[in-house]
Amino acid sequence: MSGKVLTVNPKEVSIGVFHAFMMGAVAPRPIAFASTQDAEGNVNLAPFSFFNAFGSNPPLLIFSPARRVRDNTIKHTLENVYQIDEVVINIVNYAMVEQMSLASCEYERGVNEFEKAGFTPIASQMVRPPRVAESPAAFECKVLQVIETGQQGGAANLILCEVVLAHFREDILGLDGKIDTTRLDAVARMGGDWYCRAHGDALFEVPKPNEKKGIGFDQLPHSVRHSNILTGNELGRLANIEQLPTAEEITQYRQIHTTLLTEEAKHIEASRLLREQCVKEAWLTLLH
Repeated sequence: MSGKVLTVNPKEVSIGVFHAFMMGAVAPRPIAFASTQDAEGNVNLAPFSFFNAFGSNPPLLIFSPARRVRDNTIKHTLENVYQIDEVVINIVNYAMVEQMSLASCEYERGVNEFEKAGFTPIASQMVRPPRVAESPAAFECKVLQVIETGQQGGAANLILCEVVLAHFREDILGLDGKIDTTRLDAVARMGGDWYCRAHGDALFEVPKPNEKKGIGFDQLPHSVRHSNILTGNELGRLANIEQLPTAEEITQYRQIHTTLLTEEAKHIEASRLLREQCVKEAWLTLLH
C-alpha cells in the first residue's frame, strides 16, 4: 500500500476539477434512466448517475439532475417534474447502454429522446410519462419532493420518488421468481467516459452477516492476523465465521490430513481454499 496521498480541498480547486475527482472515486454508480413529461405533453428521457434506492416502506428512489457545472443551467428533467410530478425510472443494462448514452445529448427542449435514441415507449399504468420497453426493469413513480441544495453550478436537486408500480421483464427472473443478477446484466457509471458491466467475472458473492455475528479480526490468532500471505479480504472472510472449529473437528481433520505443513504452506493452502469459498476447510488447515 502506497504511503502517498493526494489531499484535495474542494474550496481550493474549481468545481469541475473536484467533480472529476469525486465521480472517479464514487463509483460505480447505478443509472436512473428517467422519463418525464411537461405540461404540454412533451416527453423527455435522460440518464442520471446521482441515483439510488433509499427505502422500501414506502419504496423510495432518489435521483439528482444537478445544475450544469459549466453554465449553471438546469435540465429539462427537473423542469418537467416541477410541471408534472411524475417520473418513470428505467434501469439500464448492457444491451441498451449505447442508446442510453445517445439520449444524454443536450437536445433542445421539446425533442423526444425516445425517438432520437431509438427506444420504444410503452404507456405507463399509473403515471403519465411512458416507460422504456427495452429496459429490464422500470419503476413508475410519484414525485414526493424536490430538494434544491443550492443555486450555483454543480448544486444538486434531489428528486424524491415514491414507487407506485414496478415492471420486471421475466427473462431477468430466476427460478425462485427473484431478480437473477447474472441475467440483469446491469451497467453503471464510472469516472469520465467509463462504465462498468455487472457481468461474468465482475460478479462475486460475499456472505452478508445478518443475524449471525462473525468472530471479528480481534479474535483471529496472531499468526493468522499478521500473515504475510493472507490478504485483507481473506482475513475478513475468516473473521466472518460465527465460531472456530471445535477441538474434535480439528482432531478429525488431523487424522485424515497427516502431512505436516509449514506455517507458510498452511497459509498458502488456506488462501487457495478461501478462493474456492471453503472457509471451514481453510480454518482447519490453519489450525492443523
